[in-house]
Amino acid sequence: MTEQNRIASDEQALTGLAKETGYALKQARLRAAVAESCTGGLVGHLMTEIPGSSDWFLGSAGVYSYAAKERLLGVAGDLLLREGAVNAAVALQMADGALQAYDADVAVSITGVAGPGGTAEKPMGLVYLHLAARDGYNRAEKEVWPADRRGNKLLSAKLALEMLRSYAEARAEG
Repeated sequence: MTEQNRIASDEQALTGLAKETGYALKQARLRAAVAESCTGGLVGHLMTEIPGSSDWFLGSAGVYSYAAKERLLGVAGDLLLREGAVNAAVALQMADGALQAYDADVAVSITGVAGPGGTAEKPMGLVYLHLAARDGYNRAEKEVWPADRRGNKLLSAKLALEMLRSYAEARAEG
């Protein structure tokens, strides 16, 4: 398989997952938002590829800089200066900020080191995701992906969509 075919296949699979996620959100009557740093808006892009996504998707905040995280989502500036943007506490504050900013039922955030580069403490591929819901449910995930920059972004977007889908399916059942 050529690199171009693999990329098309990855994107097609993620679009399918976004469609499943949207269906689950719609069935559960939930509206979602996303706060994205290292994925740069990829999850929002995937969600808006689905016709009718305005029924369940409110928006995505692309907050790459510290200033954007602080101003748009209310992430604590002292936390960013002390710990950096790649940690569980920032992911939690990003998700909570998106939940409030969009008046959503559920929000997921992604922050990490897509690559290249990184440090011993924060290697390339390290990502933190957090799902926060209006009902008080929270789920945190930490991964160290083994891919290149593009692959790390795709894997992070996939996990974010899976987290949203899982939450929505559980709410629809219960």
